[in-house]
Order: sequence, then C-alpha cells, then structure tokens
Amino acid sequence: MSLNRIFDIAGTGMNAQSVRLNTTASNLANAQSVSSSIEDTYRARKPVFAPILERYRQGITDQQGFQNPVTSFNPRDVAGQGVNVLGIVESNQELQMRYEPNHPMANEEGYVFYPNVNVVEEMTDMMAASRSFQTNVEVMNTTKQMMQRVLTLGQNA
Repeated sequence: MSLNRIFDIAGTGMNAQSVRLNTTASNLANAQSVSSSIEDTYRARKPVFAPILERYRQGITDQQGFQNPVTSFNPRDVAGQGVNVLGIVESNQELQMRYEPNHPMANEEGYVFYPNVNVVEEMTDMMAASRSFQTNVEVMNTTKQMMQRVLTLGQNA
C-alpha cells in the first residue's frame, strides 16, 4: 500500500464519522419532541457502515498484462480500503408513551409519544465519533510528516 492510499482511507473514516456525528446531533435535537401518534413520532437514527474491501490480484498474468482475480473468497485475500456509509436506519425500539392528559399534543386517551432516543447513549456515541474523527486526522498528519521526511532524505548527504 502506498502512502497516498492512506489519505483516501483516513478520508473515508472522517466522512463516516461526520455522518455519525450528524445523526447523533439529529437524535439529540429531537430527543424531547412529542407527538400524539406512533406514526408521527421521531425515531432514533443510526448510520450503517461497511468496510471497503479490495481483493488482492493473484494468479497468472493474462495476455494483456493483467493478473487474474481470485476466484474464491478468502478473508486473507482482501485488504481494507476504508469505510463506506451504506445508509441510515431508524431504530425499532419501543417509543416512550407517557400519560400527560393536559399536554396539548395528547391523544384522545391522554397519552403523548416521545422518541426512543437515549440521551446518555447518544452523548457516548458523539464522544466516540469525535475521537475517531480526530484519530483519522492524526493518521493523515503523521503520514504527511513521513512523506515530508522521505523527501528530505538525500538533502544532507
């Protein structure tokens, strides 16, 4: 793997953590929103990530100079090339139903529905995403320093 690929990999990680931070912020912003029906109530959202894998090229080189790809899957034959955001899904946990007959949003039975957002879990997720983002920034900075040092290797000789 070249040092240039490291920037791409860290960039995908930073993008994924940005999506994670945005969904967490959305969840926290809507944590106390109320509704009079289950269908209209905000549900917590979570991003879904997957690794970007690249198969190693192995085998005999064909007539055009390309190697034949691996025909069977073996975890040792793949390399991580970053992270991909597959999408954002809504939580299927139960909503919070509270009896508040004097609330303006109460239904005919006196209940209001609150989102299934756990504020403590969201804050923990926010701190973890922030730290992961910062780790990717550090990887990029370290890689940049290494590349700058490589460029100066022959200057003092």
